Amino acid sequence: MIGIFDSGLGGLTVLRALVERFPEQRFLYLADHASAPIGDRSSEDVVALTQRAVEHLFELGCGLVVLGCNTATCVAARTLQRDWLPNSKYKGRNNILGIVAPTVEAATQTPWGLTTPQYPQKYNTDLIAVFGTTRTITSFAYPEEIRKRCPRVVVVQQICAELAGAIEADAPETTLDRIVKAGVDGLLAQTANQPPHRAILGCTHYPLVETLFRRHLPAFTRILSQPDVVADSLEDYLGRHPLYRDGGGKGFQLFTTGCPADVSAIARVFWRDAPDFKKLPG
Repeated sequence: MIGIFDSGLGGLTVLRALVERFPEQRFLYLADHASAPIGDRSSEDVVALTQRAVEHLFELGCGLVVLGCNTATCVAARTLQRDWLPNSKYKGRNNILGIVAPTVEAATQTPWGLTTPQYPQKYNTDLIAVFGTTRTITSFAYPEEIRKRCPRVVVVQQICAELAGAIEADAPETTLDRIVKAGVDGLLAQTANQPPHRAILGCTHYPLVETLFRRHLPAFTRILSQPDVVADSLEDYLGRHPLYRDGGGKGFQLFTTGCPADVSAIARVFWRDAPDFKKLPG
């Protein structure tokens, strides 16, 4: 069984892509609404909350957990993977993956394990845009990891502070379009109107408004939407680590640390046909 963690509901876009890609696989989704929003918390809190959620999913039977949240991945993934997991009781039988690594791989066309420039990536001078929440952008995780692999690439980031909240509130398209346009205009103002070759939608809410980003970006800009990127990466990972594939059973369950009825109502914005959330056991 594979677990998906997000502090809220954006990770449902990732879960939906995984359910469609792996119909034979069982998934558990955990949203920590009791602690949300984690983007306003200290790094220490984000690490502790993410670790707690991962432990819950491990104890519920998930051998592998995907952090379907950019904030959790940018702030906590490295600490949990390098410091906590190797010294925990889960060492050797469980693992944690984030969503930054596959996104950077797709943006740079370089395997995550290669952290020094290779030919032809080291001569790449493309412009890559990153749209995201304040916490994701200010972590500088994407520019740092992209430039390790493509040092001559120009990475320009743009905070879209209102967008995730507006999506979750099921705002009208005119409102969402205004916010997306302001984000694209803000990015272009940083580049003297030079459009990006690739654009990373660095928030798992944003795939729901990908058509609006497409509307305001030039046709040649390739948009990297994380659900598809993560599904591609997980397919490769499971091919190399088949122990995390289910031998039987399928489907998914949704858990929250908040109020299941309230969360289920909001979740319909992300996935109209999703089942109701349940309270996290224990």
